[in-house]
Amino acid sequence: MDMMELLQRLTAAYGPSGAEGEVSQVIEELAAPYCDEISRDTMGNLICRKKGSGPRVMFSAHMDSIGLVATHIEDNGFVRVGAVGGVAPAKVLHIPVRFANGQAGVVAAQADVEVGKLKLSDLFVDVGAASREEAQALVQVGDVAVFDTKLVSMAGRVGGPYLDNRASCAVQLMAMSQIEKTDNDLYFVFSVQEELGLRGAKTAAWTVDPDYGVALDVTPADDVPGSKHQVSSVLGGGAAVKVMDGSVICHPWMVDKLMALAGEQGIKAQRDVIRAGGTDGGAIHLTRGGVPTGGISIPWRYGHSPMELVDLGDLEACAALVKAFAQCKLEKEC
Repeated sequence: MDMMELLQRLTAAYGPSGAEGEVSQVIEELAAPYCDEISRDTMGNLICRKKGSGPRVMFSAHMDSIGLVATHIEDNGFVRVGAVGGVAPAKVLHIPVRFANGQAGVVAAQADVEVGKLKLSDLFVDVGAASREEAQALVQVGDVAVFDTKLVSMAGRVGGPYLDNRASCAVQLMAMSQIEKTDNDLYFVFSVQEELGLRGAKTAAWTVDPDYGVALDVTPADDVPGSKHQVSSVLGGGAAVKVMDGSVICHPWMVDKLMALAGEQGIKAQRDVIRAGGTDGGAIHLTRGGVPTGGISIPWRYGHSPMELVDLGDLEACAALVKAFAQCKLEKEC
């Protein structure tokens, strides 16, 4: 699998929280040659299993994205919107969007509000309609718009929409295609509704009941001008091995094991600490009686904007580390 081709397909797929069907179908088609079983649970999590007789290992990357949900249509045809996930008004102003039916629009704001004081309630989507009736023929209340920007290559780095977390979905798919024989019973989960509070990972982890969990996600980069150093990872620094975030303190054995595997196999890696935010690991580690959980993250700039940025070398390092953990000999207990 070519990483750029994977990212192109994944970021082009529609899949906001709660409506992940299109991106789930794309991932299923890509994953099918590399697993023994594929299933979906009631929430819509896609669970891809590579059978083994050893410990159950759950890798989880969320496939949902943030978006803007239509909440009201004005008499003049403008569509008022609310947030699906963490939407910052200043980051989405004047960007192109599209709804599930393909209808295009642009995010705009009331003219009487300063940009620096924007609230979500000040935003609307202009779909080109001149009346409520005309707009209702194009968009219904409850429809969700997603960013309609394109993926671009930048000297070994990639910018585009929804690299949170389609980049980690690509990493899981890449690792799945490379994994050789292992005794471990592997479950690659592509989870739903992470952006709304780790909802999908909670039910998927209950179903899988893993002996070990690894969450794959992006992590804010500490290498932009003016950084306050509240995070620790940098683009180009390799796989970011999670130590903690706002949802989980990773099991020390998992942190040590992932760092040791990286060292043994020459995989570029760094330790990752962020003070806020979370990943599927927050739900996985609290499942049933508790699950030893770690994280492999991709350093990422300009989060939850229509042009996020990651380093291709970091994605390759993350895929290599997923493969290394999937194939290593694991005991039942840490």
